[in-house]
Amino acid sequence: MSAAEGATPAAAGTEEGSGTRSQVVRRFVQGDLASLRVVLGLAVIWLIFQSQNDRFLTAENLTNLMLQITAIGLISVGIVYVLLLGEIDLSVGAVSGLAAAVMAVLNVKHGWNPYLAIAAAVAVGLTIGVLQGFLFSRFGVPSFVVTLAGLLAWQGALLQVLGSTGTINLTDPKITGLANTFYSDAVGWIFAVLVIGVYAGVVLVGRQRRVAAGLEGEGMGALGLRIGLLAAIAIVVVAILNSDRGVPLAVLILLAFVVGMEYVAKRTRFGRHVYAVGGNAEAARRAGIPVNGVRVAVFGIAGSMAAIGGVMAASRLLAVNQGSGGSELLLLAIAGPVIAGTSLFGGRGAVWTALLGALVIGSISNGMDLLALSSAVKFMVTGGVLLIAVLIDAIARKERQAAGRV
Repeated sequence: MSAAEGATPAAAGTEEGSGTRSQVVRRFVQGDLASLRVVLGLAVIWLIFQSQNDRFLTAENLTNLMLQITAIGLISVGIVYVLLLGEIDLSVGAVSGLAAAVMAVLNVKHGWNPYLAIAAAVAVGLTIGVLQGFLFSRFGVPSFVVTLAGLLAWQGALLQVLGSTGTINLTDPKITGLANTFYSDAVGWIFAVLVIGVYAGVVLVGRQRRVAAGLEGEGMGALGLRIGLLAAIAIVVVAILNSDRGVPLAVLILLAFVVGMEYVAKRTRFGRHVYAVGGNAEAARRAGIPVNGVRVAVFGIAGSMAAIGGVMAASRLLAVNQGSGGSELLLLAIAGPVIAGTSLFGGRGAVWTALLGALVIGSISNGMDLLALSSAVKFMVTGGVLLIAVLIDAIARKERQAAGRV
């Protein structure tokens, strides 16, 4: 009888448990459990700031935190698509400011309907993104160079659009209401029920389709755990927001874009093409994928989302000025998805990392503001967090390559 056959049940169980633990550790190191890593890190961040200032986890501050990350999260949604290609867009901050300025000038100085002014702002962002994507894909100019030039050019365009006044105050309630509208408790609970119901339906239908296709479906216990976890999160979030001013419209807009663009990335042919081009552009080209077209479309998405984020930021601040889209906005918009697990090397990531990453970055910024730390400290800490995230991403990539998984 072999040693394996003679192993006792206890020994076999120990060996199986050890194998399971080593598998979990290996997946964690290779980046497959990035969301778990980020959630644990977020919990530590919240505990640290709460221990230093007991206002951090109050309903009022958490509502302010959600409003603060909305613009960053929206811009990050577009950044995720660019990162999935393995590229970078350094112009999104300047594009967001320019788009907001266009909206403000058209609405305030020229009396345009607010919705038309917002549409014009998004059109500006889309046009800029498509132009930069075309220059990058058609002439082979690195995206870093193209978008760096764009960063400078669109900042100059912002100053030109604003004119000598430098600041335009927004007063139209349709525009200012985007970031300053809060819904009643009843609407908040209805939203929570809808989110839970839709998520449960999507998960169960997905499992049923896999089983019908002869594929292995996820166990009902695991599905129940996922649905229960989301339900708990939705209930807690709505309860916290309702205890302050209610569920903000801005948060609903952010969630709508995250869910919609996640669906595009994971459930459509275009989304699969984005992952394929980011994973191996030459292999994608040989497979018949229009690589240049995908790249232009992705940069168009990034420009559009930058414009939408700029409109939301202007709505929250009730004005557009020469500093719109500047400061650390670009850094935060790029750092968020990377921290939450979207790879800088392309082909790996998810749109919802824009939300999770914005929450991490926003929590750090909000906490340091409550502690009245200087801007110098804030920049150093945020830069350090980004560097750690990039190092983790690089290490995970090396581990995947060593294991034959790129």
